Amino acid sequence: MKKLSKKTIITIIICLVVIAAIVVLNRMMPSQEEMIENASEKMEKMIEKDETRSRKRVTVTYNDLFIVSYLSLSSSGANEMRERFVGFMNHTYNADEGKMKVTGQMINYTYRMLGRGQNMMYGAKLTILLTTLTTLIGVFLGTFLALGKISKRKILNKPCSGYIFFFRGTPLLIQLFVIYFTIPKIFGFAWRDLFDASDTESVYKGAFLAALIAFGLNSGAYCAEIIRAAIQSIDKGQYEAAKALGMSYGKTMRKVIIPQSIRRMIPPVCNEFIMILKDASLVFAISLLDITTISKTIMTSEGSYMVFIPALIIYLIITAFFSFIFNKIEERFSIYE
Repeated sequence: MKKLSKKTIITIIICLVVIAAIVVLNRMMPSQEEMIENASEKMEKMIEKDETRSRKRVTVTYNDLFIVSYLSLSSSGANEMRERFVGFMNHTYNADEGKMKVTGQMINYTYRMLGRGQNMMYGAKLTILLTTLTTLIGVFLGTFLALGKISKRKILNKPCSGYIFFFRGTPLLIQLFVIYFTIPKIFGFAWRDLFDASDTESVYKGAFLAALIAFGLNSGAYCAEIIRAAIQSIDKGQYEAAKALGMSYGKTMRKVIIPQSIRRMIPPVCNEFIMILKDASLVFAISLLDITTISKTIMTSEGSYMVFIPALIIYLIITAFFSFIFNKIEERFSIYE
């Protein structure tokens, strides 16, 4: 059994310590009821009266973000009031002004962008899902395009080369517009019609499908060049040796060339994933609820440009996480050491 390196052991220990700290801090996070106890006497009375009313006058918003929580109490009508609180380590802090107000805003914005309490088609989850599926489609499609482009048969070479030239030579945003707006207009359908009309999420599911097609077709062109370069980097002696053994071209590609090429294409494919992750922000143009779209919506409703700070941090954390994973994959499997 291979022994773990000192660096790996330290990394595991740090991860365990961080997880343990998060668990402890989560246990110490004040509950919604505990935080409401810090509201003003007037606000508490209004909340108590709401318990006997059919129509609530106080809107209670409670967002828990793993180790810290945010509570917003706002009343409507003649007695309009608003009180905000931040909960951390069994303490509740007033967040109506100063640094705590900014902290409360950051917690609220981050919670909403991550889609806590929402379905799978929201925020960071949508961004990661779109990126992952796009990369899988891109690699699958790119493999056939690459093989077609390096083929000596013009019936395969020309269409594949044209496809790659087209999707690499036009902006992804315009491709997204054509697929989401132009194609349905030409053929007389709407993306939402592909789903159950009674489904309230049919519009967003349709937009997600259109975005996935656009991103997948675009990624296929870029992955094709990655795979083509990896295949053509294999020494020609490999082809000659396989031919001498009586292997056909197809069998040579399947058994000899492509298995060796996989190790060479790992770094650029990982890089393509990161590029798609950042390009996924373009779906705001078709109102798909990813991190960028939700940030813009919050900014419009709250009138605060501070929302883009947690959005930036979320993107950075996601990118850093996948970059770390891909670095480990490259160290383990890549030929470039």
